[in-house]
Amino acid sequence: MTGDSTVVEGKGYSVAHLGDLGEGPGFRKIRRQLGVEAFGVNAIVLPPSYDAGRHFHDEQQELYFVHSGRVAIRFGDDTSHELGPGGLARVDAATVRGLRNLSDSEDAVIVIVGAKDGYVGRDGRLPEGEPDPRG
Repeated sequence: MTGDSTVVEGKGYSVAHLGDLGEGPGFRKIRRQLGVEAFGVNAIVLPPSYDAGRHFHDEQQELYFVHSGRVAIRFGDDTSHELGPGGLARVDAATVRGLRNLSDSEDAVIVIVGAKDGYVGRDGRLPEGEPDPRG
């Protein structure tokens, strides 16, 4: 899909490639582009050595997932943690946080999910007639 700048939509779904949602550094509006309504989700591309500054939220908890690159995530208690590809950080709404790309030559890509009001629980079900893959 990459390169054709398309979001493919079907009945009850949408599919895209992150590379098709924008170019260069900055935000990729995943929620808006794919029509996500139940939670916030964006990606951010940080250029080499870029410090994104600090912020906090009034209501939404966030989960940060490092897709590529290495970042430092700093918190209001003056701690900093290095995260590489596959790294995760959960941050409560009121906690001050900031991101910095640790590379001086490569972009870092972080996917950020935000929501409030809790976990829904396991509500997945098999369609009628679908065999259970777990046996």
